Amino acid sequence: MNKRYRFLILLIVLGVCFLFLWPTIRWYFIVPNEPKYNNLRELALKSREEIKTHSSQAAEVDLQRLLDASRIGGSVPDGLEFLIPVARKNYRNNNKPIPEQMNARAVLESFFNRREALDTIEQKYCDEIFALKDLQGNAVKLGLDLSGGLSIILQVGRTLTNDDPVDAMNRALEVLNNRIDRFGLTEPVIRRQGTSQIYIEIPGTSDPENINNIIMGKGSLTFHLEVAEATAAFYQYYRANRADTFDENWNLKNPSIIPPHTMLLGVYVKDRYGLDERDRNPDGTYKFIVVEREVGLDGNYIEDATVDRNNVTGRPEVVFRLNDEGGEIFYRLTSANEGRNLAIIMDDKVRSSPTIQTGIRERGTITGFDQESSENLALILRTAALPIELEVASQQSIGASMGEDTIQRGLYALLGGIVAVLIFMLAFYRISGINAVVAQLLNFYIMFSVLSALGFTLTLPAIAGFILTIGMATDANVIIFERMKEEMRLGKTRKAVIEAGFSKAFWAIMDSNITTFIAALFLSQLGSGPIRGFAVSLSIGVFSSVFTALFVSRLIFDFGTDVIRSKKLSISWTTRIQESNDTFRAKAVSL
Repeated sequence: MNKRYRFLILLIVLGVCFLFLWPTIRWYFIVPNEPKYNNLRELALKSREEIKTHSSQAAEVDLQRLLDASRIGGSVPDGLEFLIPVARKNYRNNNKPIPEQMNARAVLESFFNRREALDTIEQKYCDEIFALKDLQGNAVKLGLDLSGGLSIILQVGRTLTNDDPVDAMNRALEVLNNRIDRFGLTEPVIRRQGTSQIYIEIPGTSDPENINNIIMGKGSLTFHLEVAEATAAFYQYYRANRADTFDENWNLKNPSIIPPHTMLLGVYVKDRYGLDERDRNPDGTYKFIVVEREVGLDGNYIEDATVDRNNVTGRPEVVFRLNDEGGEIFYRLTSANEGRNLAIIMDDKVRSSPTIQTGIRERGTITGFDQESSENLALILRTAALPIELEVASQQSIGASMGEDTIQRGLYALLGGIVAVLIFMLAFYRISGINAVVAQLLNFYIMFSVLSALGFTLTLPAIAGFILTIGMATDANVIIFERMKEEMRLGKTRKAVIEAGFSKAFWAIMDSNITTFIAALFLSQLGSGPIRGFAVSLSIGVFSSVFTALFVSRLIFDFGTDVIRSKKLSISWTTRIQESNDTFRAKAVSL
């Protein structure tokens, strides 16, 4: 391949790797140096509930500052200048003249009401924090052994009697993963351990009591028939008595407004934070549904739920599948109540209330939602309830100070290993050792970038994989250099030596790396946790080391031959090659 094409390929690879690595660089080295992010960076690591609380409170404070400034005709307070272009846009959208002086009063008057101004300020905080949260999610994360955190082992509380205990454990894993992810916890590790235990790692500082509440929460998913007449009667009363319908805990002050065999539940949707909030009707009232108190179908009968596309309309639909027993129960329920709404309820919150079109046995569909809502509903159907009872068998907290000490030792080991290898290559192979040094630095850069793109979590075993890969990659350079020395002793020119050295070393390098990759592949499939982290870093390192040893190193040698026009090849303290300008004849010269 032409050198220009090879050089272009190398530049493209390095550029793509930089894009992979950029979120990590920003999160760990750029964002902390910007004063405005000092507090936001900490908030980005918190749960969505905490982010919502902070944004709401901060917006209230800022709006009050803006109101105070408007009363005295002052300018827009510091930190709220972003409202000025928003206010100009509001004036244009409402076909109103834009004031010449955009002070605090002019900004406030551009909004329809106080709520709109508050929402705009809150959205600004929300965007900033979640942008950082997304950045942190794309950066390389530190594992439990480096950042500290919690290590929890859950034990099945009773003997599994399911027809498929493996499936029950897998569903429990999915439920736990969904629960922990909902609360914004950083990169949890959740996996089966044996046949009756689940192992959970939660890196970072977390409240053990809060984590246990999340993990051990029962969760429930049920289907209930809606009582349409009772719902209509409730709304008639609610709209006439908005202030006196509920107490502060959303309990009915007058329970007699609904039949005794029913219950009133609120309808919930996801807000901008991904959290549950009460849905509203067009007239501003909150949405409620009166449903039968008797459970029509328990969610534990659901085996799977996915999102598909309707062949006719092309719109998304949720397809769920029940086991045999659940199918029979659901068929009796739906066939006897065609035309009625069936409410899907999770933890006493109505998530959906589709209309029963026909009798449904083991497979049914739910329509009327967009793609995101359909995916959320499918996840709820699939993972809402724990299919097995779990209890905490052991819980261990690892301090952050221990993590910082481990990070330092791991980095010292990594840097020490790299420096020792590079010094050896420079000392033993002289100028050609520089070639190896450049190749190894690029190898480390490419390997870490790819792992960053894969959402890798950095652990001590992973660092060990890095060190081992550096040593293996150096071995490839050693094989190439030794082959080249053999060719030099035959009196060949620099170009011929390089060509023959790389050609004859190719299969020796490939054989050793292929066998290493096979071993790493088996480790990644059979192992878990730290073993898998080591295997993944080693696997990626195999590919990057082959690329840098055979592609990058060859490009550097060819650059010296064809661009710099070098006739010499210094490859050790005992042997070198030099071409005579008169005869272009190569000879070995002993030092």
